[in-house]
Amino acid sequence: MKKNFNGFDFLQNNLVPLMFVIICAVCIPLSGLSPSYLLNEIVTRMGRNIFLILSLLIPIMAGMGLNFGMTLGAMAGQVALIFVTDWQIWGIPGVVLAMILSVPLSALLGLVCGRLMNMAKGREMIVGYMMNYTGTGFYQLLVLYLMGLIIPIKHASIRLPRGFGIRTTVNLANMRQCLDNEFAIFYKGVKIPVLNFIIIALMCLIIVWFRRTKLGQDMRAVGQDMEVAQAAGINVDRTRIIAIIISTVFAGFGQIIYLQNIGNFPTYTAHSQIGMFCIAALLVGGASVEKASIGNVFLGVILFHTMFIVAPRAGVAITGDAMIGEYFRVFVSYGVITLALIMYEIKKRRARSQGGELLARAQREGGVQT
Repeated sequence: MKKNFNGFDFLQNNLVPLMFVIICAVCIPLSGLSPSYLLNEIVTRMGRNIFLILSLLIPIMAGMGLNFGMTLGAMAGQVALIFVTDWQIWGIPGVVLAMILSVPLSALLGLVCGRLMNMAKGREMIVGYMMNYTGTGFYQLLVLYLMGLIIPIKHASIRLPRGFGIRTTVNLANMRQCLDNEFAIFYKGVKIPVLNFIIIALMCLIIVWFRRTKLGQDMRAVGQDMEVAQAAGINVDRTRIIAIIISTVFAGFGQIIYLQNIGNFPTYTAHSQIGMFCIAALLVGGASVEKASIGNVFLGVILFHTMFIVAPRAGVAITGDAMIGEYFRVFVSYGVITLALIMYEIKKRRARSQGGELLARAQREGGVQT
């Protein structure tokens, strides 16, 4: 049976993407950027950001919401890059080795995060957010004191002058865009990082395949109703922990892909906004706390990063100050997450209210029949 189109429901479900379409439509002409430059920037950002955002999909499928704990995986990726830089292994071999090295630490951090989330079911996003701060403290202890003092770091170029601790910036110049440049295609001023998109396509295929596996089906069942899944014999806690571990490991890979594109990273702060911007981009694509798809990832990256590119120039055109655009895009990043969480809570309460009304009606009808 074909459902009638409901304009209000469509607007409610797509409010954030529509807002960003309007923002981009207004800001693009004001920015004065050429189409080729804008397209080149969008394609570049797609190649370096999409893998990170894809790592968020599996916890959502398992009913754990937006994984703010993905930042733990980003830290693991940075630790691996520090070791690879110290060993002077560059190019694609360096990227591959960094990914391999990041797996044990990412998995361990994901295991800890998943266990804590199981202790606070229904508040997973808050736990993940607080884990960011806890993990950052341990990460800074590791790179500021332990590296060079207890963990051997032989190259003075990345050590602080005092002999231990890592410098504030790690130079990845010999690794810069090694993935982006491999098989790259240039078309009318636009550089297409073919290898990056091949990796992203493989990641998408893995996610599609994973959803059809027994474990993937278990995660979907857990995401729909934990009590029913438990009654069906699914180990709910174990399934949820696996979802977070997979997400954290993939986030580590994504951070390495991201940083090789940049060519350097601020040692102590490179991970700090990754989770926030990735989650904001996913929500901009029309995802929600309880439902997200690969299509939401691609649409979100295009809209969110188009706004990021044009906002400073549009700020100059409107007010004469580029910082207005900077403040605006940071405000929007936090604002879109807040809006999505508010809409999710409203939707959940409305569903709960409707469920109560249906139950009351069924009880009344049962009493009348009796």
